[in-house]
Amino acid sequence: MGTTDEAADSAATRLADCAPGDSLAFGRLDDGTPVTLRAIGVPGGPVARLLDFGATVQGLRVPFADGVDEVVLGLGDARAYEHGEGYLGAVVGRYANRIAGARFTLDGKEYRLDANEGSTTLHGGASGFSHRMWAVAEHDPHHVLFTLVSPDGEGGFPGELKVRARYTALADGLALELSATTDTTTIVGLTSHSYLQLSSDVLNRCDDLLVQIPASRYLPIDAESIPVDGFASVGGTPFDFREPALIGTRIRADDEQIGLAGGIDHSFDVDGEGLRLMLRADNPRVGRRLEVWSDQPGVQVYTSNYLTGALVDQAGRRLRQGAGLAVEPQIHPDTPNRPQLGSARLEAGHTWTSQIEWHASSLG
Repeated sequence: MGTTDEAADSAATRLADCAPGDSLAFGRLDDGTPVTLRAIGVPGGPVARLLDFGATVQGLRVPFADGVDEVVLGLGDARAYEHGEGYLGAVVGRYANRIAGARFTLDGKEYRLDANEGSTTLHGGASGFSHRMWAVAEHDPHHVLFTLVSPDGEGGFPGELKVRARYTALADGLALELSATTDTTTIVGLTSHSYLQLSSDVLNRCDDLLVQIPASRYLPIDAESIPVDGFASVGGTPFDFREPALIGTRIRADDEQIGLAGGIDHSFDVDGEGLRLMLRADNPRVGRRLEVWSDQPGVQVYTSNYLTGALVDQAGRRLRQGAGLAVEPQIHPDTPNRPQLGSARLEAGHTWTSQIEWHASSLG
């Protein structure tokens, strides 16, 4: 019988060998439902591995100048995703991030939601999209289209919501187009919860990343990670990443907001509109760069403060605090209760859309 390390090495090799267009069994959920992994890519470019459970980015393997490597955190089997913490790589919704008090009012009617983080609804509650099986409408070597129908009243949200997540391979990364339609006016806000890493040769920590975020404002939070008021200037705070800064230094700053979150777990109001840079992360030690682009108003940046080591990645390593950097382009947290932050409203018959792109390159 092989050792645990040998089994992990075998699984990692099997995943690394996936080619665009491949489909392979990825285990079963507790109820016996099979989960399938599908790979997409372009010749000579990155290969993305995607799961129908959670419409999840299980891996993104990129050819850099110094070799091919994984750039997102991924787990090795279906049950790890079903029971694991951290929403690794999944599409989260109906509403990404937090809704205070697990309730909101729309057109004078209060809706009470599933509370799954104390009194708060996080990432759609217990019936969130991250832990649902998505249908596969299309798959070829270059793209996968996942679809999901969320019935009226699921998790407390109004309206039947039809959701699409289209992943498309890029020459230097991966693109995700999210869209949703409803038959009843509702709220919606989806995102990808992928964690970036820029080297898998060791258990990479996000401390080493030189990060730039083109945002002049961010949202301070309370002890429940709910925005306390409106936007605040990043100037003079550890949240000023308008110029590149080492994130490991910032998450150890003597600052009340850093202390409340145990690091960074905050929404940044990204300057500008339309498809634009949300965050750039460089690792000068290995000479690599990752950029996340989106058309969303903000980006939640999370330094994996609450990963406890319970999760084991596809290479057999335990994921602990700081193991990766979650970069989540989205509508700001608790926007349904705070109109000053924007709008999460989706009218019946209309379509909500979001664009997210990951671009990888070698430095120098």
